[in-house]
Amino acid sequence: MSIDRDTFKNTSEDELADLSVPDQVLGFLAANKHRAFKAREIASQIGTDEGTVSTALSRLKDRGLVEHKATYWAVIDDAERLEGYSGYERATTLFNDQLSEEDKESWRKHAPNEPHPSMEDEQ
Repeated sequence: MSIDRDTFKNTSEDELADLSVPDQVLGFLAANKHRAFKAREIASQIGTDEGTVSTALSRLKDRGLVEHKATYWAVIDDAERLEGYSGYERATTLFNDQLSEEDKESWRKHAPNEPHPSMEDEQ
């Protein structure tokens, strides 16, 4: 998997070495959380072979961190569970550095002014 020059300069050797294939897969899926991918697409994006990615996806599914439907894989929609996974933060940081972090203020501009009906009981 390639990394940009800034990540290369600013990330310690230990941090780069510690990013396992499951961490890379989870980081890629988290950075693209609104999409689902085939294993071969993920492999192409992170620069490893499809068999290794398939094994990592199966292990991540066993841990309840990714979802699988037909030939597609996606990260779960449970931030608390993801944050409990030790490699998630490192992988997310690396992919945010490469792909840029989500702009929360931009997202808020397009969010509805009223709470979702499921949140009405909490107010």
